[in-house]
Amino acid sequence: MYKLFKIILLLSFCITNAQIHEIGGFAGGSNYIGDVGSTTYISPNKPVLGLFYKWNKSPRLAYRFALTGAYISGYDKNSKEPSRNLRGYNFTNSIKEVSLGLEFNFFDFNLHDPKRKFTPYVFSGLNYLRYHEAYVSTNINTKRETSGSLAIPIHLGVKTNVLPHFILAFEVGARYTLTDNLDGSNPKDESLLKFGNINNNDWYVFSGLTLSYTFGNKPCYCVD
Repeated sequence: MYKLFKIILLLSFCITNAQIHEIGGFAGGSNYIGDVGSTTYISPNKPVLGLFYKWNKSPRLAYRFALTGAYISGYDKNSKEPSRNLRGYNFTNSIKEVSLGLEFNFFDFNLHDPKRKFTPYVFSGLNYLRYHEAYVSTNINTKRETSGSLAIPIHLGVKTNVLPHFILAFEVGARYTLTDNLDGSNPKDESLLKFGNINNNDWYVFSGLTLSYTFGNKPCYCVD
């Protein structure tokens, strides 16, 4: 009984100390998918910058918190759809985003192992974003009050440790939002100004590089 209790205590100690932290930044480009402009899924045309923090619970799983700012835009003239190209609408909006979720590595990524490592990974969770309500016409993009919405992120990426305490990654992250008015196509109380498919919400995509610095206690993954 005493031996079992000792093992449980040791496991608890290992789990508590089997954590390592990461702080870093994201830089890349954004593109929007909705009722204005191109419908290409990955086509960055505006800048994105962000900061993030990760708490690695194991070589496979990490909690991730991020703050990101970006611009998005849409130009009907860039669309391959003849109806949009002829319509000629355009818009620009800004987004401030808070994200919290889980990151899963497909391969073990032990940050205390000095050997070069590589793994694909996925991330998902919940985002809250702030943006400008707007309506558009051919040459007018009038910003109205600031509004907020939730979004569901889905990220795919690959990462490697380029130096003992530095990790470089490339990722593409799509966001499905719970709003249909990032582009001004579905303004509140303005039924005459609505256009497009009001049954489909807007998406936006961030593509780019992350660089993070790792620090924390050396983990213990097993009991002798």
